Amino acid sequence: MRQKNIFYSLWIRFCFSAQMAWHGILANPLRSGLTILGVAIGVASVVSLMGIGEGARQAVVEQFKSLGSNVIVIKAHDASVEFKPEDAEELVERVQGLDMATPVINTEAVMRWRRSRGNVNILGVNNQYPEIRDHPLLAGHFFTNWHVLQRSPVAVLGYNIASGLMAGRSPVGQTITLNGRTYRVIGVLSAKGRGNAENIDDMVVIPYTSAMQIAEKKTVVEIWGKAPSPDEADLAVVQLGRIFKRRLGLDQSAPTPVPGGGEGGSPESGAPYKPVEPTKEMKSSKPAIPGSGKDLITITSLNQLVEEADKANRVMTLLLGGIAAVSLLVGGLGIMNIMLVAVTERTEEIGIRRALGAKQGDLLTQFLLEALYLSAIGAIAGTAGGLWGLNLFGRYGFETAVSLQAIKIATIVALTSGLLFGIYPAISASSVMPVKALRRQ
Repeated sequence: MRQKNIFYSLWIRFCFSAQMAWHGILANPLRSGLTILGVAIGVASVVSLMGIGEGARQAVVEQFKSLGSNVIVIKAHDASVEFKPEDAEELVERVQGLDMATPVINTEAVMRWRRSRGNVNILGVNNQYPEIRDHPLLAGHFFTNWHVLQRSPVAVLGYNIASGLMAGRSPVGQTITLNGRTYRVIGVLSAKGRGNAENIDDMVVIPYTSAMQIAEKKTVVEIWGKAPSPDEADLAVVQLGRIFKRRLGLDQSAPTPVPGGGEGGSPESGAPYKPVEPTKEMKSSKPAIPGSGKDLITITSLNQLVEEADKANRVMTLLLGGIAAVSLLVGGLGIMNIMLVAVTERTEEIGIRRALGAKQGDLLTQFLLEALYLSAIGAIAGTAGGLWGLNLFGRYGFETAVSLQAIKIATIVALTSGLLFGIYPAISASSVMPVKALRRQ
């Protein structure tokens, strides 16, 4: 019974201190409002900036994912290294986990349709492109392996080309000319968006055999492959790295010619090749000339690009949040300043309370709760302001996302800073001697 009375007494004291703290805030509405505004600005800055950073991160990741899952890109960066188109099929047979592959050739051509004329980017691939890059068709169909072998003059238009040039008409069945040669449009690709440095929506896709005729080339510098899973894609990258090390003469134990027969890619050419381990094993392999700082070939899984982009944007988001968090600390200092002024101005009130039996713990609780009230109201107002800001930025075209983590962090930091910066004023208030306080007045 006695213990119950003690708890009841403590509860009554706490409730009274909480009530006095609330009245202390209402007694100076302008001062309290400005203090709350300082905290709210800090919280709103954290929520909005981290929301913008998170939105940008998600947009970049989705953009890379749209390029296709488990895609492996093999690209030559030196004129001495080229691939034969049949190398793609050979790699599928030799590399475990590589289900399909296509030679890739990028070139330009003058396209004519009726009275319209302009330069367009040409993408030459084989019939497996839609599966490799997870790129469905919007209309018509893709060309077949027969079209590739026969160098058929057929074309599949990117979304922007079809919607911009032939707006209001069905592109399928139309004829266009590329560098004077007539091509029949057999399909339209769905919108894909920009990925890396390319925008397939602005390209005309044709069989790579036809593209090689336009470019007047017999070799390609890029091959795209596809693996069934991320793990198998990583394994395939390592195997491809080993194969090209041998073919480029980087592995002296088993030198073989460069794929495609490019000059300068074998030991006989006199190029200064030495054994080099593939970089970032299980992720990316980059056979390079030692000391040149230049990659001969990069073999990269697009899964790696997604991970790297995600990591970079997470760091940027945290950096933005850290910058905004500085304003939260400023808000905390504002609370401390206001509370110290309040203690000085309310010395008489403190003295009267002490004279009427209030304990140091009661005063400590009162002023701590007052600081906590200010920071809590500021956190709520700041969260609402930050969400409103994100909505406003979104209307102006910014990529935004509501980050629950940012809201949690901002709220916790605001409450913690309010509590910490309120400790010293609260201790000062509880340490006031009633006799001195009343005598001073």
